[in-house]
Amino acid sequence: MPEPGAGSSLAVPDLGAVVAQGAASPLPGGWMRGAFMQIYVRGYKDSDGDGKGDLKGLISQLDYLQDLGVQGLWLMPVTQSEDRDHGYAVKNYRNIETDYGSLSDMAQLLTQAHQRGMGVILDYVINHSSSQHPLFLNAASARLNPQRHYFVWQDTAPAGWSVWGQNPWYSSGNGYYYAPFWSGMPDFNWKNDQVKSFHHDNLRYWLNQGVDGFRFDAVGHLVENGPTAWESQPENHTIMGQVQDLLKSYDRRYMVCESPAAPQAFAAASSCGGAFAFDLKDPILRAARGDTTAIAAVSQYFRTAPAGMATFLANHDSFAGNRVWNQLSGNVAQYKMAAATYLLLPGTPFIYYGEEIGMANGAGLTGDWALRTPMSWTAQAAGFTSGVPFRALSANIASNHVQAQRGVDGSLHSFYKTMIGLRKRLPSLAQGDYSGAWAQGQAMGFQRSLGSERTMVLYNYGLNPQPVSLSGLAASSSWTAEYPVSTDVQVGSNGTLALTLPPQSVTVYRQRP
Repeated sequence: MPEPGAGSSLAVPDLGAVVAQGAASPLPGGWMRGAFMQIYVRGYKDSDGDGKGDLKGLISQLDYLQDLGVQGLWLMPVTQSEDRDHGYAVKNYRNIETDYGSLSDMAQLLTQAHQRGMGVILDYVINHSSSQHPLFLNAASARLNPQRHYFVWQDTAPAGWSVWGQNPWYSSGNGYYYAPFWSGMPDFNWKNDQVKSFHHDNLRYWLNQGVDGFRFDAVGHLVENGPTAWESQPENHTIMGQVQDLLKSYDRRYMVCESPAAPQAFAAASSCGGAFAFDLKDPILRAARGDTTAIAAVSQYFRTAPAGMATFLANHDSFAGNRVWNQLSGNVAQYKMAAATYLLLPGTPFIYYGEEIGMANGAGLTGDWALRTPMSWTAQAAGFTSGVPFRALSANIASNHVQAQRGVDGSLHSFYKTMIGLRKRLPSLAQGDYSGAWAQGQAMGFQRSLGSERTMVLYNYGLNPQPVSLSGLAASSSWTAEYPVSTDVQVGSNGTLALTLPPQSVTVYRQRP
């Protein structure tokens, strides 16, 4: 029984110690350097006709993803949530959202993905929970509740706070709680060791099930030290470094963090070890349009950026931009140049579902919802569901869908498959170092090497042929054209090579032994 005045004591289904039971990973070493597909399960494939995607629907499309060359899946939140849509308002960290299926469906997904050589990472909401999570309901019920300090509280309304232009403090009737994203998503109090234990146990729960890692949401917001010190605090890196240590106690697991304000800091080995390159996506898109300043910036990025950066062009959040099709106004040539850039650079590339066919924003939708629409499998909604779709379809579904592009020469889908295939076939492109970067006008290039394999990647983002003169190559070396199928080249005895790059092109060479 709770003490007098201690409020409610609801049972907490995801609270309790979990002991590590790590088995050997069935995946090959380095699997996490292959291309990932970011999947919004609700919007991917419906198996039961209720108009919402589910895990069984995703399982039915694993062959498609394997054929594309994908080696990893990032599932946006699939645990039980208050919103039952985006999933970031978690109510139970150890169970599956009923719209998506069951724990047995998740086990089947893991088995089927692993049989195809694909890892599965879950979106883990480490910064906040739902206001309907039993922990918060208990905490909000009384100031003396034993679970009060799982969250951030003040007895009186704090002054001087503004997060993204809004007051992040909300009244519960028993004090004020901190919730910068939304009143329905209160922040955990990471200065309380109980919070660390809670999350570490939940992470072990999923790792014990065979999950291959996690994408961690909003890691820049874990600790607040005052009205002007609520983002990117030093303690955040210590917290995530300890999470990384936990994952390292399992075999071949992978983690990547979201921190738009400080991506490279979280990619450091002492922190997450991997983070999304929010500071690279826009330069890549500008480079694809022929912006010479952006081209030079892209060429130099990985000279200093940590090896753990995760590259991407767009994702599920509108603050990161519209879908690539909209950002590039449907210019397919520029779209291919952007894709070829991030898929062949160092790091781990993440493709947002539907990007490989040029899906546009949802028809008539705005904000995040415009980016989280049913996958365009065919020209009609029936490709996604036998029922009524939960949300409006992509605005260009009539022309840009899998059925129209798969296996078609020159299509976006075929181009993505080719670029991913290059990355898989040439290990230096997936895991090699980065050297010899240069930029000349609207052209740029670099080299990647791993062991005895050395590749050279060249881009011309311009609308005209671009003559380039390359120096510092191995004298008299021979290079085989890996993409496209074209003429091999021979470097001069002085280590120089003169080429003319075709307009809006990518060329890949491999040095002969």
